[in-house]
Amino acid sequence: MHRRQLLVAGGSLFALSACASNGMEMGGGASPASLAEDARIGRAVLPAQTPRAELLQPWTGPFEGVPPWDKVTPAKLRAALLEGIELQRAEIAAIADNPEPPTFANTMVPYQMAGEPLDRASSIYGVMVQNIGSDDYQAVDTEVSPLLSAAGDEITFNEKLFQRIKTVADNAVQAGLTPEQTRVAVRTRDAFVRNGAALDAAGKAELGRINTALSNAFTSFSQKVVADENTWTHIPNEAGVAGLPASNKAAAAAAARSRDLSGYAIVNTRSSVDPFLSFGDDRDLRETVWRKFVNRGDNGDGNDTNAIIAEIVKLRAERARLLGFGNHAEWRMQDTMAKTPAAAMDLMNRVWAPAKARVTEEVADMRAIAGHEIEPWDYLYYAEKVRKQKYDLDQNELKPYFELNNVKRGAFYMAGRLYGYTFTPLPDGAVPVFHPDVEVFEVKDAAGNHVGLFYSDDFARAGKRSGAWMTTYRSYSTYDGVKNVLASNNNNFIKAEGDEPILISLDDAATLFHEFGHALHYLSYRITYPALGGTPRDYVEYPSQVHEHWVLSRPILDGYMKHVETGQPMPQSLVDKIEAANTFNQGYETVSYLSSALVDMDLHTRATPPTDIDAFERESLARIGMPKEIVMRHRLPQFNHLFTSDAYSAGYYSYLWSEVMDADTWAYFEESGDVFNPDIAARYKAIILSEGNSSDRGEAYRRFRGRNPDVAALLKVRGFPTS
Repeated sequence: MHRRQLLVAGGSLFALSACASNGMEMGGGASPASLAEDARIGRAVLPAQTPRAELLQPWTGPFEGVPPWDKVTPAKLRAALLEGIELQRAEIAAIADNPEPPTFANTMVPYQMAGEPLDRASSIYGVMVQNIGSDDYQAVDTEVSPLLSAAGDEITFNEKLFQRIKTVADNAVQAGLTPEQTRVAVRTRDAFVRNGAALDAAGKAELGRINTALSNAFTSFSQKVVADENTWTHIPNEAGVAGLPASNKAAAAAAARSRDLSGYAIVNTRSSVDPFLSFGDDRDLRETVWRKFVNRGDNGDGNDTNAIIAEIVKLRAERARLLGFGNHAEWRMQDTMAKTPAAAMDLMNRVWAPAKARVTEEVADMRAIAGHEIEPWDYLYYAEKVRKQKYDLDQNELKPYFELNNVKRGAFYMAGRLYGYTFTPLPDGAVPVFHPDVEVFEVKDAAGNHVGLFYSDDFARAGKRSGAWMTTYRSYSTYDGVKNVLASNNNNFIKAEGDEPILISLDDAATLFHEFGHALHYLSYRITYPALGGTPRDYVEYPSQVHEHWVLSRPILDGYMKHVETGQPMPQSLVDKIEAANTFNQGYETVSYLSSALVDMDLHTRATPPTDIDAFERESLARIGMPKEIVMRHRLPQFNHLFTSDAYSAGYYSYLWSEVMDADTWAYFEESGDVFNPDIAARYKAIILSEGNSSDRGEAYRRFRGRNPDVAALLKVRGFPTS
C-alpha cells in the first residue's frame, strides 16, 4: 500500500489506491500532455538510485510485471524493507530540499512517486505476514514494523516537506490547479496536520514515541491472536460430530488427519466453528468449542491480549490529546462520512433497540423448542430448528448448491453482466504465486483490453490470519503512465481432500461476493493520482456489501449454483423459502455485530481509558443491555479490526453506515425491475466505483441516486420497523 495514499486515506485497512481504465478520465483532470510534463518534472526531482536488494527491483515478467513470489525469503524481505526505507528517505529529502519554489509538479507529483521500491517490498511483506505467517516471517514483522512506523513519522514530521505541501495547497487557486490536483494538495496538507506535522519539536518526538509503541503493540496483538487461532477441539469419535453435514464432517476429519489425530478436529476459526455451533447435536461439545473460540486472546496465558489492549487505548488517548482532540474517536473520524462519534452513535442507536426486541422474539421461539434456557452456544443450533419449523428451510438443503468453484464463477458472471469484466484462469506456473493453493485470473474489460490480474487465495492454513479480506499488490493511476491492477481475495475455507467438492454455506457465499466487491472497486478505478485512491472508511465497505445481494439473483442461480449431485439449479421454491426467511435471525446477526461496534465507540470515546479490559467489556455491554444469549461477534481480546492497526478503531460502525447506502442501492436496482439494470450499473460503476476519492463521496452518492440514502431501506432489509 502506497505510503502517500495511506497517509491521505487515514490508514484504512481497505483504503483504495486506484484501478483499471477503460479509457474514461475524471472530469476536471489534467490533460495527458500536462500529466507527462508533471511526471517528467517529478522524476527530475528524485535522485537516481539503483536498489541493491532483489525484492526492491521493478517487477518483471508478463502482465506488466508481477510479484516475484518464487524468490521471496524472510532474509531477502528483511533486506529489501531496510534498504527501501533508506531509498525513500533520500527521495523525500530531495523533494524537501528542492531550491525551486514549490509547485504541484515539483512537490506533489514526486511525493506520489517517492518510495516505489519500498512499496513493492511492502506489498510482498503484507502478504507473507498475513497469508503465510510462519515464525520467520513473524520475526521480520516484529523487527521491521516499528521501523516502518518511524519512517512514516519521519516523512510527516519533515518540516521543509510539510511547508512545501502547505504552500501548494494554500495557493491552489492562484496556481490554477485542476479540481483533482487541488483535492490532492489540500487533502495531503490536512492529513499531515492531522498526523502531527504542525506540532513543535517536542510534540513530534512524543508522537513518534507513541506511534512506534503502537506499531509494536499491533504486531504483538496480531501474533497472539493468530497463535490462539492455531488451536482446535479434538473430537475422537463419530458421536461427537452427530448432526453435522457430511461436508463439514469431511473437513473436520481432514483437519484431524493433517494434525496427526484420529477422529475429527474443529479448528478454532469461524469457518469451522460456526457450522459446528449450528448443527452439532452434542450440547457439551458445542459449549467447549464456543468457549475456546470466544476466549481467543483471553486465557491468562502467553497469548493473552488484555494488557496489550490496555496499552493501545492508553497510547491512543495520549496521541489524541497531543493532537488537540478530546479522544481517539474524534481524531479518527475527521476524514469519514459520519465526521463525529455522535453521528455514528445516532445511526447505531436507531438500529439497536429494534434489534434487541427481535432477539427477545427469537429466544422465545427457540426456548419453546429447546425446553430450556438458551445459552450462547445454543443460539445458532436452535435457530436452525426454528428456521426449519417456521419456513421449512434447512441450511443443509442449501449447501449442495454452493460449491466453492461454482460460487467464484458466479461472482465472475456478476462482474461481467454488471461491468463488462471477464476473468480467465491462467495456467499453473504462468505467474509466480506465494502458495500452491493460489489461483490467478486475467481480467479484461468489455472491449477485450487487459485490466489486471486477480489472485484467489481461498483456504485456511496454519499462520494465516483468520477471516476474509482483499488487498492489492499494484493499483491503478495515470499520472506516471497507466498501471494495471494486481488484486487479491483471501478466505479461510476448509480445504477438502482429493476431489471432494468444497461446499460452503450461503453466508460464506455472501462473504465471497463481499470481498470480490472490494476487488471490483479496485478494478474499476479511473483516477489520476494515488492520493485520491483511499475512500472514507465508512464508505469503502459500501461497494463490497452491495454485491452480496446478487448471490441469489436468478441468472446466477441458474448458471452457477447447481446441485453438486443432480446438476440442477436451485429451484424457485427453495429460493422462495430463503426469501421468506430473509429477515430470520436478524436479531442475532444485528446484535452480535452492533454490540461490537458500540463497545468499540465506547472504548475510544472514554476520557480515561480503561485498564481492566475484561471488566470494561462486561460493563459496556451491561450499559447497552446486551442480551445474555448472545456474545459480541468480535470480543475485544480478539478484535483484529481494532488492535492490529488503527484502521477500524472507532470505526467498526462503518459497516452499518455503508449498509445504509448498500440497502438503498439494492432497492434502486429492484425498483427498476431488473437487478442487472445496465443503465444503473453503468452509472454505479462510473460514479460510485470509478472515482475513488476524487470527489466528496456523499455528493457522489447524491449524483448516483438523486438524493441522500434512505435509512428506511436498511431497516426494511433487516426486517425492523421503519417508523
